[in-house]
Amino acid sequence: MDISKYSDALVDHLEQKVTLKEPASLYQPIKYILTLGGKRLRPVLTLMSADFFGGEYKEALDASLAVEMFHNFSLVHDDIMDNAPLRRGNKTVHEKWDVNTGILSGDAMLILAYQLFETYTPEVFMQLAVLFSKTALEVCEGQQYDVDFETRNDVTIPEYIKMIEFKTAVLIGASLQMGAIIANASESCKEKIYAFGKNLGIAFQLQDDYLDAFGNPLTFGKQVGGDIMANKKTFLYLTALRKSTDAQAKTLTSLFSTSPSDPLKKVAAVKEIFIETGAAKATEKEILRYTNASISLLDDIKISKAHKETLKSFADFLMNRNV
Repeated sequence: MDISKYSDALVDHLEQKVTLKEPASLYQPIKYILTLGGKRLRPVLTLMSADFFGGEYKEALDASLAVEMFHNFSLVHDDIMDNAPLRRGNKTVHEKWDVNTGILSGDAMLILAYQLFETYTPEVFMQLAVLFSKTALEVCEGQQYDVDFETRNDVTIPEYIKMIEFKTAVLIGASLQMGAIIANASESCKEKIYAFGKNLGIAFQLQDDYLDAFGNPLTFGKQVGGDIMANKKTFLYLTALRKSTDAQAKTLTSLFSTSPSDPLKKVAAVKEIFIETGAAKATEKEILRYTNASISLLDDIKISKAHKETLKSFADFLMNRNV
């Protein structure tokens, strides 16, 4: 699957639109986080969707950059909340500068994202803005659920799936739907491409949770074991708790209620329980289930067979990634 024409166009557009200006202390962190690279999956999906539904993908560049701007805004603030030292293998914004700069630069990125929709016709602007506002609020709700779950001991798996749907999946669905809006696709196609992205987004986040525990530190780009250190009730943890013996459950809940002097020892102990209980395998199966659910939606979407195959390849890539 060759997405280079989309990613290259996005990078060129980003370099043109994201420039350093005064005050430099506000805009330097924005340029820093946006040019660190990363997968840039969401904006590429916007361009791909516009192209696949018969539009001119370059007309979707402003919308795709808005998606990337919003996504990075959320990452900057998430990293502050999680006290994360690394993002994409580099210092997080608040570590490189300070927390106040991270908060303010993130706020500015959110405003810049909305400004990028102003280049579209009133009708398209309205559709994009309504979708974007709904999605942005859901992402905030998902992040709050994530924070709440850290101090709750009664989180259920359905609650967790709802949290990752809001925090991660809705933005992937919206990214695809924005492209469809710009290409003037039918209402049915706009709804189904959103659902395709949302299911894929849930699989993506479950994979991210899995890689957080079992990923390769050299390729993952973030601190492996970060979710465990932060006592996050991920699908891995909730499944392990459900499948564990009384002794394993006691050990697991004890590990997730303390901040030991040796966090790496805690990570190793938790990962062992994840494997022993079958939670690791169960998570891999759930990733596959959501990926297949996503792919099945393509049957009813009116795009070419070749484009459907490309989206299937994209889904397979996400399921088998190691970064």
